[in-house]
Amino acid sequence: MIDHGKFGFIFDMDGTLVDNMHVHTDAWRQLLEENDIEMDVDTFLVKTAGKTNREIIPDVFGDIPAERITELADRKEDLYRDAFRPIREPLNGVVDFLEASSDLGVRMAVATAAPNANMEFILDGLDLRKYFKAITTAADVAKGKPDPAMFFDSASKLEIEPGKCLVFEDALGGFEAAHRAGMRSVGIATVNSIEDILRQPSVVAAHADFSDIEPSDLIARYLKNE
Repeated sequence: MIDHGKFGFIFDMDGTLVDNMHVHTDAWRQLLEENDIEMDVDTFLVKTAGKTNREIIPDVFGDIPAERITELADRKEDLYRDAFRPIREPLNGVVDFLEASSDLGVRMAVATAAPNANMEFILDGLDLRKYFKAITTAADVAKGKPDPAMFFDSASKLEIEPGKCLVFEDALGGFEAAHRAGMRSVGIATVNSIEDILRQPSVVAAHADFSDIEPSDLIARYLKNE
C-alpha cells in the first residue's frame, strides 16, 4: 500500500490551473501599445513566462524608477483581471484532479510568479485555495522561474523532499526550474505543444488538460520509488 502523504504535487497557476495566458498576452500587448513600444508579444510571452513583473518590466522599459515599475505592473494586471473575470474558470478536469489528490492525502502547493492579487483572484475567485497546503508567489522569492527557488520553497513548505514532488507546468521556464530543483514535471499544453513539452528535461508526460490524469497513477509511475 502506497502512503500518498509522502509525496507532493506542486502546481504552476497561470496556464496550468486556468487557461489564461492568451488574456495575459492581450494585457501585455495593450500595455506596450499604451507606451508606444513595439514588440512581438507572443514571442515575448514565451520568453518571459514564469518570471516576475519586477524582472520583466525593466527588460522592456529600461532603467526606470521602482515606482514606475510598480505603476506599469499594476496597470498590466488590472487589464488582465478585467478581461479574464467574465470568463474565469478552472482548466478542464482540474477540480476533479485536486479532489482525487486530496482524497489520497497528497500534499499540494501552488508555485506561481504571479503577484498576490492575481493569486487571490484565481485561487479564491475559483474556490481552489482549500486544496493547497502551501502557496508561493512572486512576493516570496527573489527570482522567478527558471530559477528553482519557487519549487524549493514549495517543497520546504510541504515538508517533502524535492525528489518526491511532481510539478505541473505549462511554460518552458517552469520545466527548466523544476528540472533544476530535481523534480519531474507533467506538462499541460495550453501554450506549448505536447511535442515541444516532451522535449524538455525531466518532463515525464504531457496532456491537454487534467481530464484524463489520475493522481494515483502518476505517483505509481513517477514517484513511488523515489
